Amino acid sequence: MPHRILIIDDEEDIRAVASLSLETVAGWEVALASSGAQGLARAESLQPEAILLDVMMPGMDGPATLRALRGNPRTARIPVLMLTAKVQRSEQTQMLELGAKAVLEKPFDPLTLAAQIADILGWS
Repeated sequence: MPHRILIIDDEEDIRAVASLSLETVAGWEVALASSGAQGLARAESLQPEAILLDVMMPGMDGPATLRALRGNPRTARIPVLMLTAKVQRSEQTQMLELGAKAVLEKPFDPLTLAAQIADILGWS
């Protein structure tokens, strides 16, 4: 059975590239959300095995979305990997303290994204 992952990112291009990468390279099932609020609803209903979450989004940003995921008993245990273009040590530390499993850098390599996620989550 393929792994199920939810991608929450406001940028359509990022969602498309990441989705295509994870579906094609790894054969995973991918669900998409274009906002933090939509991502919360999809995470609760779909119960993915992991979430790839953008840090910078309008409205509800990544950290606020992560706090809401951790505050909901139905989504609190889903591993979340943050995706950001600004990889500063202080930001990474903040995301990890909020409960993120890891912080991945944009731009990512579509050919190695699945392996990177699988390694972090122990799926390999």
